[in-house]
Amino acid sequence: MTTPLNNPAPAKPLMPAIRKAMAGTESVQERLDDFVTAIVNSMQANVSSIYLLRKGDELELSATQGLKKSAVHKTRLKPGEGLVGHVALTAKPLNLADAPAHPLFSYRKETGEDPFKSFLAVPILRGGRTLGVLVVQSKHERSFNENEVEDLLTVAMVLAEIIIDDERAGGQAAKLKGITLAPVKPETVKGKAFAGGLVKGRAYLHVPPVAPSNLLADDIGAEQKRLEDGLSVLRASVDSIVSGETADISRASKDIYETYRMFAYDRKWGNRLREAVQSGLTAEAAVERVRNEHRARLMKAKDPYLRARLHDLEDLANRLIRALAGDALEIGNKNISDDAVIFAREIGPAELLDYDRSKLKGIVLEEGSANSHTAIICRALGIPIVGRADGVLDLIETGDFVLVDGEEGCVHIRPLDNQEASFQLRINIKGEIDKAYQSQKDLPAKTIDGRIISLQLNAGLLMDLPQLDQVGANGIGLFRTEFQFMVSEFMPRLKEQTELYRQAIIAGGTRPVTFRTLDLGSDKILPYMDRVPEENPAIGWRAIRIALDRPGLMRYQIRALLSASAGYHLRVMFPMVSTIDEMIEARALFDRELNRAKSLAKDLPHKIAVGVMLETPSLAWQVDAVCQHADFVSVGANDLLQFFFAADRDNARVSDRYDPLHPAALSILKSIVDGCNAHNTPVSVCGAIAGQPLAAICLAALGYETLSMPVTGIGPVKSALLKTDAGKLRDILTPHLTSQASTASLRNIVSDFCQENGIPA
Repeated sequence: MTTPLNNPAPAKPLMPAIRKAMAGTESVQERLDDFVTAIVNSMQANVSSIYLLRKGDELELSATQGLKKSAVHKTRLKPGEGLVGHVALTAKPLNLADAPAHPLFSYRKETGEDPFKSFLAVPILRGGRTLGVLVVQSKHERSFNENEVEDLLTVAMVLAEIIIDDERAGGQAAKLKGITLAPVKPETVKGKAFAGGLVKGRAYLHVPPVAPSNLLADDIGAEQKRLEDGLSVLRASVDSIVSGETADISRASKDIYETYRMFAYDRKWGNRLREAVQSGLTAEAAVERVRNEHRARLMKAKDPYLRARLHDLEDLANRLIRALAGDALEIGNKNISDDAVIFAREIGPAELLDYDRSKLKGIVLEEGSANSHTAIICRALGIPIVGRADGVLDLIETGDFVLVDGEEGCVHIRPLDNQEASFQLRINIKGEIDKAYQSQKDLPAKTIDGRIISLQLNAGLLMDLPQLDQVGANGIGLFRTEFQFMVSEFMPRLKEQTELYRQAIIAGGTRPVTFRTLDLGSDKILPYMDRVPEENPAIGWRAIRIALDRPGLMRYQIRALLSASAGYHLRVMFPMVSTIDEMIEARALFDRELNRAKSLAKDLPHKIAVGVMLETPSLAWQVDAVCQHADFVSVGANDLLQFFFAADRDNARVSDRYDPLHPAALSILKSIVDGCNAHNTPVSVCGAIAGQPLAAICLAALGYETLSMPVTGIGPVKSALLKTDAGKLRDILTPHLTSQASTASLRNIVSDFCQENGIPA
C-alpha cells in the first residue's frame, strides 16, 4: 500500500537548481556532486545517486547525496544486477513505490540504503549509448508522478552532455579513474561523400565558440566599442586570408575567400550588429541575434547553393565571437597531430584555415553540404570529406584512430585490425590505379576499333580550371556560369563576368570551352532575386524561360561573353529549351548583342558557335528542327532522363527508377545522336552518366564522340574506353533498343561484356 508523505515540504523547481549546478568550471567529480545535491534539494526525495559505467561494463556508484559517502567508487553492479543494473540493461526508466519488494532488488549493506522505499531510476544516455543510471529514492512509499519522471529524464540528458564536455575540456586530469564515459567500441558511420579520397588518421574535435551567457549590456557605449574592435580584428584576419602568405594556401579557392571577405565587410551585416547592440544587447548577444536572423532566412531556401552560404555566415559569426573573446585568428593556429582528421557539426571556409594544411588529412561532418564552400575548397586541395554523418560526434573523442572513406562516404572509428588491413589494401590499390590514370593522361581516349572520344570537364569556378591539365582533359564541355552569380551577394558587374569568362577561355588554350547561359530558377535562386512560389519549380519558371521573359539579364551576360572571347573561339549554349520557338528567340537575343558589338566596332571572337542544351523529352523529338538553328547540341542527361522517367535521381524512394542503361533511355539517346549525325551537327553528352565508365562506353557505342563529366570521371572513363571495342558493344546493344524490348536494364549485359573483355568499368 502506498502511503503519502506527512506534510511534505514544497519541492523547489528542479531545472533552475540544475542550471546553477552547471555553472562554474569544476572537475567531473565536483559536477556530479553538485548534481545529486541539487536533485535532493529540489525533489521530494532523500537520496540522489549517479552510477556510471566502468571499463568492463560494471556500474560504479560515482556520486550520492543520502547514501554513505564511503561507498562512492566502491559499490559496483554487474549489467542486469539489481534495479540499477536492470535500468542500464533495458535503457528504460523504472518507477517503484516499494523497491525492496521487487524481485530484482539487490541490497548492498555498504551503501546504507535499507531505510529507503520509493525508487526512480532513469538511464543516462548519449548517442544511443548508456553511460550510467541516475537514481532518486525516499523513505516513504510513493510513486513519482509523470512530471517528476520527465524532469529526471531531462536532467539525465543534460548530465550526459555536461560530463562528456567536462572530460573533453579537462582532458586526462578531469577523468574519473576507471569510468568509461568516452566511447571505446569500434563504430562505422555512414554519411555522404563530399570530397573523394581514403585516409587514416587521429580524430580532432572541432568545437565552435559557445553561445553567450551574458545577453544584456551594462554599458551600451562600451559594448559598441567592443563590437567595433571585434569587427576590426575579424576583418584584418579575413584580409590576411586573401593576401600575403595565405594566398599560397588558398590560391585555387581565392574567389571563394574573396566572397567571404565581402560578407565580412557587408554594410547591412555590420549595421544589423550595431542596431542589436544599441537595443541593449552585449556584442556577443548581438552576433547571436543577427546569426539567427540569417539562419531563419536561408534555411527556408531550397536551393542547396544558397543554403550552403549559411555555413559561411555561421563561420563569420563564430570568428567574430572569438575576436570578441580575445582569441587569436591566425592561420594554422590549432594544435593538431600530423595526421589529423577534423570532426565537427559544420566547419566554414575560414575555420578550415585554422588548421595546418600539411597536417590536415580529412574532415567528417555531422551536417554539411556537397555544395558548401568548404567542400569545394577541400576538393581542390585533395582533402577527403564525409558529410551528413548523423550522430558521429557522440561516438568520437579526440585522439581516436579513424579511417575516412571519401569514396563510399563512411568513417570507421576505432576500427578492428581486419578493417584497417582491408582499408590499407584499398589505399594501395587506389594508389596504383591513380598512377595508371596519370600514365594515360596524355593518351587520346581511343577505342580498340579506332574511335577517338573527346573527354571534357564540367566546371564553373576558377579553381576548376587547373584540373584541365592535371587530368589531361580535352576541354570544358560545360561551364556553369550561374556559380559566379550564386556565391555573390550582388549581381556580378560586367567587368567581373568578363574577367571570369576570359580566364576560362585562356585556361582552355586551344581546347574548346562551352559556356552555358544562366540556369536559374527551380532550386537555384539568387540572394538578390525574389523567389516566385511554384507548386513544381523543377518544371516551372526557370533557365531559358526566365531569360526570355527577362531578357536584360541574358543580354548583359552575352555582352560579357562576347567581350571576353574577343580574338578567341566562343561557344555558348542555352539551357532547358523545350520548344524550337524558344531556341529561335534565344538565338535572336544573341544575334542582337552581336550586331550591337559590331556597330560599336568592338573586338569580336574569331569564331562563334551557338548551341542548345537538350534536356527535355519534347526537344528530343524535334532533333531535325533543332539542327537547323543550333551549331551544336549538348545532351543534358541528368534532367533529360529525370523528366523521361519522371523520377528524381536524388530521391531515395524513386532513384532506382532512374536508370541510364534502361533500353528506353539508351533508345532516346541513340535517337538524338543519329538525328544530329544525319545533319552533321556536333553532339555531346554532359552530366553524371558521362563520367560513369559503364554508361560512358555505351554512349561511345551509340555514336557519341564527346563526353563532358566531373573531373573524377576522366581517368576511369579513359581507362575503360582504351579497352573497349565500341562497334562490338553496339552490336550487343542494338537488338535491345526497340519498342518491343522488355528487359528492365542492360546493366548486367554490359557488365558481362566488360568482364569478358577485361574492361575496368
